[in-house]
Amino acid sequence: MSNPNKINKEQLIEKIASRSNVSRKETEDVMDAFEAVVIDAMREGKEAVLTGFGSFLSRKRESRMGVNPQKPTERIKIPTVTVPKFKAGKTLKDALKDGAEPESESSVPEPPKEPEQQPPQS
Repeated sequence: MSNPNKINKEQLIEKIASRSNVSRKETEDVMDAFEAVVIDAMREGKEAVLTGFGSFLSRKRESRMGVNPQKPTERIKIPTVTVPKFKAGKTLKDALKDGAEPESESSVPEPPKEPEQQPPQS
């Protein structure tokens, strides 16, 4: 059962495709390319910035001592690891502030709606 508070990649692709009036396949290709470019940048230690929206970056979490969850009396060394981080931009933060109405309109306009067909009158 899907979580109503989540939007998965397929749903995101559908929404972007319909908002930008681009095919679903083209949108999927752009999303895949976006993921690959951001991952490559983060692997190289670079920050991928979408001004106003946010920044994708990687951080090194240094090794530290921890407790073995299976044997609480045993101390273990947790190794150094590189982790992804997202830092929200001002536009995104402002859009989510408490009391703010969710925007149905965005900087990308909705495609024009097809006029409704009137049923033939008898």
